[in-house]
Amino acid sequence: MGRVASLDFDAEKAAFRNYYDETAALMEGAKASFMTLLRSLLAGGEYATATVTGRLKDREESIRKFGRKYREGLENSETDYEIKDHITDLIGLRLVCLYEDDVEPIAAIIRDQFEVIDVTDKITKIESTDNEFGYKGLHLDLRLGAARARMPEYAPFAPFCFELQIRTIVQDSWSTLDHKIKYKKSIPADLKRRINTLAALFELADREFRQVRDATSAAIEKAQGEELEAESAAQAEQEALDAQDVAPGQYAALDSFRLLRIARHFFPNFEFEPQKVDGFTTEVINRQPGISRGRFNYYLRETIGLVRRYREYFLANGFGDTFNAYTEMRHCLYAANRELFSDMLVNIARERFDTWIADIAPAEERDSRPRVARARPAARE
Repeated sequence: MGRVASLDFDAEKAAFRNYYDETAALMEGAKASFMTLLRSLLAGGEYATATVTGRLKDREESIRKFGRKYREGLENSETDYEIKDHITDLIGLRLVCLYEDDVEPIAAIIRDQFEVIDVTDKITKIESTDNEFGYKGLHLDLRLGAARARMPEYAPFAPFCFELQIRTIVQDSWSTLDHKIKYKKSIPADLKRRINTLAALFELADREFRQVRDATSAAIEKAQGEELEAESAAQAEQEALDAQDVAPGQYAALDSFRLLRIARHFFPNFEFEPQKVDGFTTEVINRQPGISRGRFNYYLRETIGLVRRYREYFLANGFGDTFNAYTEMRHCLYAANRELFSDMLVNIARERFDTWIADIAPAEERDSRPRVARARPAARE
C-alpha cells in the first residue's frame, strides 16, 4: 500500500528524501536510456549534429524548488501533496541544435515517440512581446509512450517522467550567461537596458546564423545552376588564354561553392566536408590567384583520365590504401600545370607520379596529354 500524501511539510521532505535515495540509481539508468533513445531518433538525419546531455536534479535543490513554486499554493488550498509528484525535472535532459527553425521539427519527432505531459514554450512567450528579451527555449515534460514502456529494456523506466529542454547553441549560451547575472529584476533601469541589449544581440546572432545557412544553400544552388555553363566557359577561356586575350576578372572566379559543384560532378559518390572544401579551395587559389571556375574545370577534365589510370597503378602496387578525391584533384592540378601546382604533392608522391608518366604510361597517352601538362617537370628534391 502506497503512502498517503499530507500537508505536513517536514513529513513530506523526509518521505521525498527516502524516495530519492531509494530510486537514484534507477533514475540514473532511466536518464541514460532516455538520452540514448533521443540520440538514436536523430542519428543519421539532418539533425544528427544535435547534442543531448542530462543530469539528475540534486535532492535538496528539488525540495527548495518545491518550496518556492508549489508549497504555498497547495497548503493554502489545503491540497495534500507528495513532493515527488511536483518535481517533473528530477530527470532533466537538454537537446542543443544548430538553428532556431530546427527546434519545432525536432520536437515533432520527439512527440511522436513519447507521451507529452506538458509543454512550456518560452520561444513563443518571448517573441510575442515587443519589449522583452531573454532565454528562449522549448521545454517538454515527457514519459515513455505505452508501446515502448512495455518493452523489456524500457519497462523499468516507465514510471519516470523527465523534462527535455530544446535549445539552439546560441540560446544555450545565453542561458548559461544569464544565470550568472545577479539581481536582474529589481535593478536600476540602465542596467536592465544593458541586459536586454545583450539578450537582443544573442537573439540577433541566432537569426544571423540561420540566414547565413540559407545564403550558403542559395550559393550552392546557384553554383549548381552554373554547371551547364562550366564546360563551354572552360573552352572559351582556354581559347582566350591561347590567344593571350584575357582580361582580369573576365571569367567567374573559383570559390568554395563552385569548386564543390565541379568536384561533385567528377566525384559524385564522394562525401565532401565543408571545412575540407574550404581548405582545398584556399590551397588552389593561393597557388593560382584569380583562377576561374572554368580553368579549374578544364584542369580536371583534361587530366582526370590520366590520373585515374595512375590511381589504379598506385593501389595495385600497394603504395597506399586509399587515393581519394582530393588526392586525385591534387594529381590533376600537378599534371595540368607543374610549375604552379608542384607543391600540391609531397616530394615522394610527385616523384612516383613523374616516374610512372615517364616510364610506365603508354607512349600514346603521354603524347595526348594536354599542352599545359607538358611543362618542364619540377626538379626533384
